[in-house]
Amino acid sequence: MDDVTAAGILINSLDLTSLNENDTPDTVKDLCFRAVTPYGKTAAVCIYPKFIPLVLQNLPENIRIATVVNFPAGGEDITATAKEIKRALKSGADEIDAVFPYRAWLAGKTDFCREFLDMLRDETGDNTLKVIIESGELGSTSRIREVSEMCIEAKADFIKTSTGKTKISATPEAANAILETIRDSKADVGFKASGGIKTTEQAKKYLTLAQSVMGPGWINRAHFRIGASSVLNNLLETIKQGY
Repeated sequence: MDDVTAAGILINSLDLTSLNENDTPDTVKDLCFRAVTPYGKTAAVCIYPKFIPLVLQNLPENIRIATVVNFPAGGEDITATAKEIKRALKSGADEIDAVFPYRAWLAGKTDFCREFLDMLRDETGDNTLKVIIESGELGSTSRIREVSEMCIEAKADFIKTSTGKTKISATPEAANAILETIRDSKADVGFKASGGIKTTEQAKKYLTLAQSVMGPGWINRAHFRIGASSVLNNLLETIKQGY
């Protein structure tokens, strides 16, 4: 696949993201403005819950609102996370990106983690649930596969690599492990790569990998997302240079 074609697909698969501690109403408004490009709209914008009302006022139709919960620490407070989800959905969120309690899982609290995932699914209801497994902290591909299997069993809509707040974020190796687990399960579950993706070349690696593992017909907004912000400018420049 040439870079121009890939860039077009990636723009339409992009969760345009701003999750910085210094985000302001102006930066969030700018994010909403950038979500509509001459080459298509992004799949979603992803922001902190407090900005959902502002996004509702500024985001064009047919672009989904994603927000984060239990973020970024991946804590173990089920009640607090359930309340976060309730508030976010009431405010107008379409998609919930929830951090899996990976430290609890690494400590052997498997039953608790299953309970946590069940809560995420129940509270999110018919809305889109993306579970952030923090693949860089899990370490081995075998651990990534195990946690991915748990997410699939809990009926997550997407398995997402990372928060982007840890030393190791998305990697092709982690992505391959997640994608192969989804493929082998035959479940209707999507994949989202997030964290450290800044160039067309980097984003294209995940697109090519997903096509290789899952088949080209699988690539659509319901199954494949990239979570990033600065990559959008690079994708737009790739298309402009190619025309």
